[in-house]
Amino acid sequence: MSIPKTYNPKEVEDKWYATWLERGFFKSKPNPKKQPYTVVIPPPNVTGVLHMGHMLNNTIQDVLVRRARMQGKEACWVPGTDHASIATEARVVAMLKEKGISKSDLTREEFLQHAFEWKEKYGGIILEQLKKLGASCDWDRTRFTMEPALTDAVIQVFVDLYRKGQIYRGVRMVNWDPQGMTALSDEEVNFKQVNGKLYYLRYAIEGSDEVLTVATKRPETIMGDVAICVHPEDPRYQHLAGQKAIIPLVNRAIPIIFDEYVDREFGTGVLKVTPAHDINDYELGQKHNLPSIDVLNDNGTIHERAGLYVGEDRFVVRKKITKDLDAQGLLEKVEDSVSNVGFSERTDAVIEPKLSMQWWCKMDAMAKPALENVMNDTIKLHPAKFKNMYRSWMENVHDWCISRQLWWGQQIPAYYLPDGTFVVARTAQEALEEARAKTGNPELQLTDLRQDEDVLDTWFSSWLWPISVFDGFQDPDNEDINYYYPTNDLVTAPEILFFWVARMIMAGYEFRKELPFQNVYLTGIVRDAQGRKMSKSLGNSPDPLVLIEQYGADGVRAGMLFSSPAGNDLLFDEKLCEQGRNFSNKIWNAFRLINGWEVEENLENPNEKAIKWFDSKFNEALNVLEDHFDKFRISDALLTVYKLVWDDFCSNYLEMIKPAFGSPIDTDTWQATNEFLEKLMKVLHPFMPFITEEIWNSMKERAPKDCLVVAAWPEKGRIEADLLKQTEYVLNVVGQIRNQRNSKNISPAKKLALYVRLAEGKSAIAGYETLVSKLANLSEIQETEQPLDNSLSFVVESAEFFIPMEGNIDAAAERERILKELDYTKGFLASVAKKLSNERFVSGAPEAVITAERKKQSDAEAKIAALEQSLSALPAE
Repeated sequence: MSIPKTYNPKEVEDKWYATWLERGFFKSKPNPKKQPYTVVIPPPNVTGVLHMGHMLNNTIQDVLVRRARMQGKEACWVPGTDHASIATEARVVAMLKEKGISKSDLTREEFLQHAFEWKEKYGGIILEQLKKLGASCDWDRTRFTMEPALTDAVIQVFVDLYRKGQIYRGVRMVNWDPQGMTALSDEEVNFKQVNGKLYYLRYAIEGSDEVLTVATKRPETIMGDVAICVHPEDPRYQHLAGQKAIIPLVNRAIPIIFDEYVDREFGTGVLKVTPAHDINDYELGQKHNLPSIDVLNDNGTIHERAGLYVGEDRFVVRKKITKDLDAQGLLEKVEDSVSNVGFSERTDAVIEPKLSMQWWCKMDAMAKPALENVMNDTIKLHPAKFKNMYRSWMENVHDWCISRQLWWGQQIPAYYLPDGTFVVARTAQEALEEARAKTGNPELQLTDLRQDEDVLDTWFSSWLWPISVFDGFQDPDNEDINYYYPTNDLVTAPEILFFWVARMIMAGYEFRKELPFQNVYLTGIVRDAQGRKMSKSLGNSPDPLVLIEQYGADGVRAGMLFSSPAGNDLLFDEKLCEQGRNFSNKIWNAFRLINGWEVEENLENPNEKAIKWFDSKFNEALNVLEDHFDKFRISDALLTVYKLVWDDFCSNYLEMIKPAFGSPIDTDTWQATNEFLEKLMKVLHPFMPFITEEIWNSMKERAPKDCLVVAAWPEKGRIEADLLKQTEYVLNVVGQIRNQRNSKNISPAKKLALYVRLAEGKSAIAGYETLVSKLANLSEIQETEQPLDNSLSFVVESAEFFIPMEGNIDAAAERERILKELDYTKGFLASVAKKLSNERFVSGAPEAVITAERKKQSDAEAKIAALEQSLSALPAE
């Protein structure tokens, strides 16, 4: 087979992805003879396109899934998308606006028709892009959170929880988006540092000439003030107990209350309490039994109950009221201030804390098993440092606002009767039957019922994802849910640890009475080289598809993983993708080298030591690799394979065994080398699937089902520790010879002689002379009992080596080099001696550690003696 000189990623990637799909390698079905391995994708929004966070997350998932498939497990990676209520509705509204259509001009059904058309056209883009990355999902299992079956599951869960008393309707404080006209969850709010003002307002004390100065950042809400609050231990205001203050401009009297919540150091130590427009004020109001006056409309304008500035925008009113207060002598001063302001993730409108009638889900009871089973490691978080964050959230869990004032989403299954009461049921017909039973009126008709206009929070569908994708609500005992659930590993981001991960755990224990997954791998945030989070607004986020076009999917996958330890942010640099591409080229060139050798059957095998060494080296690396996988150190796992391929196989093993130019290679070596290459392609495949599959199938003719994607993962083999240690020593000697060549500008093609001073009666490289001669290009290796004059020398552990030089060597330079190495070795010996003189260390450390330290000590002492002898052998200055 003709092997192209250069590797063409695009051609190879398109070919093999199509082949994998065509041959059904990603498809999965329950198989009692195999252990299931299940991963459900964190469903990206249907509005989304591939970004660097998706690249990292899905590359890690693919690595885990591909490895499990090769381990002989029934690997099932379920893809899908989230309907993303707020984001999608905003996109559809914008699209309609471009066509001159307003949402308010449409019925709900008409709007949903437009929304579904938009979803069909654009909603699958990101899944198609994931295929370019190499994602080995079972695409036949693709799910969508608003497809009929998953919508039925959401409605079923709502009804179930309502009937258990865990869902209720009530007025509470929410994050309100005045532009999107909906409540938002906390994770849909972005906080930004904003330069603003601090306004000092004068509140008169009723019945006196005294004035209280109150510092506020929101003068436009004073119409909603219901109290003034001061600290009970603040001596400035204790005399005001039982008195009232007059709201400036409004002229309404409000009580002065005392609470330790007040920060005496902020402003004047006086707080205006506006429960309808501040979450902390709301808590104060609940504590002190205060009323709430909501002075804002849903669109952010002033409500008529405020009595002033009715119908005007809140920020316009802020400017107007400041002028009016100043004109009446009620504004003492204005200072610059910096505030942490919440903005809607979707519309970028400033969030308004607002009391609102919403649907709520009680979290306290469901949180208990979800907390306990993470804390006891039934469900493991990787890295474990996130357990503290998780515990903090779950011990302070609040009821969940699950309603959204939108049309795109699962409509809340609550049906209102003519008298204002409501019933909750899965269908309108069931609701009618309940309504008739509730009222005792058999004459009620469907037209008498009105379904709640609101939809459920998107997270209320995605928290069911590990169950609903296997139709576990439609049929709790179906074959898929019984085989694939609980799933194995979840890969996601720490910022949704509570909002999604914790809720899925709650749902698992609530509805299946067991965990939803066993491990949660938490990725970091992808940042640029300056440490900034990658975003479109900063313009610092490259297009992943452009990167794939430039460096190949394998190169980009490797680049993402080179520096992505679990839970720590990834400082992404495009040079990492370049490194990944270079790695692809290195592998390809190694394959071409091996493939280009002529094989001679009658030749003896001169490479037994090299073959045995690499076999042990591979087995050693495989053990390390498996340990990294077990501990979810995916970046370290790739680096282990990278070093094994680049350093151990390409730089060392192939150099050890390759025949002289134009000469053939023996059959045993050639077969062993190809077996090694196959093993290397196997362990590299999860990380770099395309080039490994191409090489695997180019090595020899294979059956259609004999693809690398389903090849058996290597089994652990024997490790000859002594052989590894000795070969490592020999490679160190070769490296020292090469360093000497480089330092003296001696051509690699020039043969050198090497003299070895015997250590303990035998040569330090005994039995490896042929290998050292080949790798270091030596003409001869001789033994010597004394240091050689006019030679370059070096020491490896306790053995001395000499390279005779033609002509005189630079004795001064050689002396300087030896003195420098001597100084370093003495420092090293001192640090080891200090450790061994520490009784606490010696008594507490394992015996193997103590033995290793004593070996370091003896080696350093021998090296110092050898260096000093080499120094004395140099000509006097």
